[in-house]
Amino acid sequence: MTDPAFLPGVPADAVLAALRRAPGNELASGKFDSPESSAALVANAFGWFLGRPQALPPLPGVPMGQPEAIEIEAEMRFPWSGGRHPWMDAVLTTPTTLIGIESKRYEPFRPRKTPSFSEAYDSRDWGPGMGRFTAMRVALTAGQKTYRHLDAVQLVKHAYGLRTQSMKQARGAVLVYLHAAPTHWANGKPVDPAAIARHQSEVADFARAVKGDDVTFVPLPWSDLLAQWTKAPALFAHATALTGWFGSL
Repeated sequence: MTDPAFLPGVPADAVLAALRRAPGNELASGKFDSPESSAALVANAFGWFLGRPQALPPLPGVPMGQPEAIEIEAEMRFPWSGGRHPWMDAVLTTPTTLIGIESKRYEPFRPRKTPSFSEAYDSRDWGPGMGRFTAMRVALTAGQKTYRHLDAVQLVKHAYGLRTQSMKQARGAVLVYLHAAPTHWANGKPVDPAAIARHQSEVADFARAVKGDDVTFVPLPWSDLLAQWTKAPALFAHATALTGWFGSL
């Protein structure tokens, strides 16, 4: 199997090593080569900064400071050994903050299974500073809260993992939901505008519900991030290449 191509400046060996140690099986399954791949988008976007975190400016709207380390496909382990643990698409570390990035491209607009929480989440006291995320977990489990496009279960799990690891590092924690609003599928068929609007509404609803907890939740459109990078002379070529390869985000 031929390794995938990457954008100019992206260290292919380092990105491939990160992808191979992650559990998503993106490479072997061929999903990474799909023209609708979210993994390819985030790997190219943030992989460019591997080994040069000082080149990445603070993300727009994210309380973080200057990154001193960047990883792609990073595990945020829970405070127990067994079972599955969250994997973030990218993790940025600053002197004060741990920032986990969950990227979505076409996923919110596809049919998906309804995810759930195992009993292990109920047996853990996540602390008063995570009360809003825990209330969200309880409401999702009971069916009192439902989202059609937003994977809120995944976001709660990511928040718990980030909280666990940030406490070990004595850092604050931020969960960034980096989302796209593509107007067309790769085959040219339009993405339902009503679905895009519903997704945006669900993101805003989730953000309101968890605001004030120890893990700060920040929704960030891909278009806003690329606009920031386009305005930075050192990142203009990278941002332009991303838009040229992946199209409208």
